[in-house]
Order: sequence, then C-alpha cells, then structure tokens
Amino acid sequence: MATISRTGFAQVEPNHLSGIVTGQILAQLPVDTDAMGTIIENGRFAKYDYANGAVNLSGAGEWMLIYNEEKLYDERKQHHKDFAMIASNYSDGEIVPRLISTVLGDVFTTNAFGGCAESDSATVDGIDLEVGDLVSVGEDGYLEKVDAAAAADAAADADDAPIFQVAKVYTMADSQPGVKLMRIK
Repeated sequence: MATISRTGFAQVEPNHLSGIVTGQILAQLPVDTDAMGTIIENGRFAKYDYANGAVNLSGAGEWMLIYNEEKLYDERKQHHKDFAMIASNYSDGEIVPRLISTVLGDVFTTNAFGGCAESDSATVDGIDLEVGDLVSVGEDGYLEKVDAAAAADAAADADDAPIFQVAKVYTMADSQPGVKLMRIK
C-alpha cells in the first residue's frame, strides 16, 4: 500500500488512451470557472456540456479525462508538476481544456487524487491505494477510492462515473508516488 500524495499540480502519463488515437478529443468549450475553479489540472475529470456551452461537473455528457499539452518554458527548472491551466494566464481568464474520452481497457498513470493544488509547490494530501483497489470520479472531478459495492452500483447505472482499477503502484516521472490505472467499467 502506498499513499498517493503530491507536491505541485496533478500529472498524467497516457500509457494507452484510445481516445487520443481515435480522435475522441473535445477542446472547444471554456471551463465554467464558477463550478470548477480557476486552476485546471491534468488528470481531473469533467463533462463536456454542449447544451450550456461549458466544461463543467454537472452536464449530461460522459466523464472525460482532462489531459492538456504541457507548456513549460524552462526545462531546467520546470517539470510535469509545474503545469496546470490557470485562468490568470489566459486572455480574458478563459480556459479551454482538452478532454479525452476513456474506454474499457484504457491505461494511464496519475497522481490526481485529493483535490486541486493551489500552486506548483503546494502539497496535496492523497489517499492510500494498493494493487486491485478501485477508484472513480468524485463530485469535484478528482479520483477517489470506492469499495466494491459502490463500484457494482455504479456499473448498474450507465450514466455514472467510470471505474478504474489500480494495476500498479508506481511513480510519476519526477519520482512522486502515482498509480497506473485501467478502466474496467
């Protein structure tokens, strides 16, 4: 068992995300910053809500993985943990993230647990995970641990959040704790 906590922003390593290859990527709507905040991290999940013209946490669409191209301008001093989309860095404060659909069998490594970091040096308390544990998308769009009964209930409800299984307790590229996840429902 390992505690998946982090310093800095959440990270994603796309080991095998089918949505990238099949073009199931949506990136045209701005974030509803009232609902999601002004810092959007990789590894968080959100919904692409066409009806309301925004990326949010309550739309009718499926939960999709936020995975943006990292823009780091000093490779000697910056790492994956230093990137997030921050409203004050964009014209008119409008953030337009890239959301990728996940399908059964998709695999990615992440440390996006415990909520949003306030800066690239903030510490975020994580959760204890081990191989075989199940995680799903919480109300805030971040991954959280679920028990087998909750996962079974979610599987019965086709509109519910996806379920991922911890395939490996791992590290991110900067040696922070992370987990390799596989979508199973």
